[in-house]
Amino acid sequence: METVIKRDLHPLMEQRMFKGKAMLLIGARQVGKSTLFSRLVAQRAEEVLSLNCDDPEVRLLLSQPNAMELRLLIAHHRILLIDEAQRVKNIGLTLKIIHDQFPEVQLLVTGSSSFELQEKLNEPLTGRAYEYHLYPISTHELLSTYGLLHVKQTLESRLIYGSYPEIVTHASDAKELLMHIATSYLYKDLLNLEGIRKPVLLEKILMALALQVGSEVSYNELAQTVGSDAKTVEKYADLLEKCYIIFRLPAFSRNMRTELKKGKKYYFYDNGIRNAILQNFAPVAMRNDMGALWENFFIAERMKFNHYTGHYVKSYFWRTTEQQEIDYVEEGDGQLSAFEMKWNPRRSAKKLPKSFVENYAVAHAAVITPQNYLTYLCPE
Repeated sequence: METVIKRDLHPLMEQRMFKGKAMLLIGARQVGKSTLFSRLVAQRAEEVLSLNCDDPEVRLLLSQPNAMELRLLIAHHRILLIDEAQRVKNIGLTLKIIHDQFPEVQLLVTGSSSFELQEKLNEPLTGRAYEYHLYPISTHELLSTYGLLHVKQTLESRLIYGSYPEIVTHASDAKELLMHIATSYLYKDLLNLEGIRKPVLLEKILMALALQVGSEVSYNELAQTVGSDAKTVEKYADLLEKCYIIFRLPAFSRNMRTELKKGKKYYFYDNGIRNAILQNFAPVAMRNDMGALWENFFIAERMKFNHYTGHYVKSYFWRTTEQQEIDYVEEGDGQLSAFEMKWNPRRSAKKLPKSFVENYAVAHAAVITPQNYLTYLCPE
């Protein structure tokens, strides 16, 4: 029997059922959004109406709603689960009507891209919804489900194959499953957009970004690499962010003349997806990109930790024109935390740059290695 992975959002969502607000669950395809909602309502299955917006008939029905049809549709159900809502035109207005006209119905909505949902949903649902982001399985979720020994034993595997739910539960088929996710699901919403006319260019940009993890990215240089122009590259990178494939770290800058003020780095939400794009699943011992893999892994895991624990921070990297740098900086509650990532702890860890220490009050600084990373990824 397959192990049920304990998702950190589950207890919080359980507490908020039937509290008068819709629940919106956003995240990449295949991260377990539908599964989480299904488990949330498992004890009340007879009260649930599930609608999948990948179905054309469902899309048509929800894109031209009226109160009478919705009443007939919902009937006796007290829970309405709408999957992949970003596929529906005017979905925000539809959800507002359902929320306002049927206050006794708990509305549960998933979306695997944010362009439709955030542009057309935020305003109609203002004050009417809790919004959550679901990521691939987090380190803490693995710890809660499988225990410490498993987390330690599978670290190298997660660095290579990532932590999508299907990968975690079917580790022996990880490579095949990852390639399937990366080719069949990853671009599904992007390729439905009118603006994406060059899927080959999209793949080239993704590959270029995968090779530059941990390094600053220039749209002009990327454009030269992929044979396009800087504006198109920026547009595609923005859409890849909105599909939760990659995320951007801006440069931290306040008051130093030599700081980079407009720099940016891109990371992948999941190491496995990054490696699938490069078609490189070589084991840790044979890789020459372990620094980038470790940096990507920790920063993505730290984002999951911050989101699931309600730890609100802004995330950056820091660098000066003299090439002084810090891998990862968090700013929260007026305090700064600085992190350097070192896959090999035997290598001498550099101290924080003197200019950073002199100009900023650093509340916490750490060198993150495989020996201590759990301290920063699991709630106390």
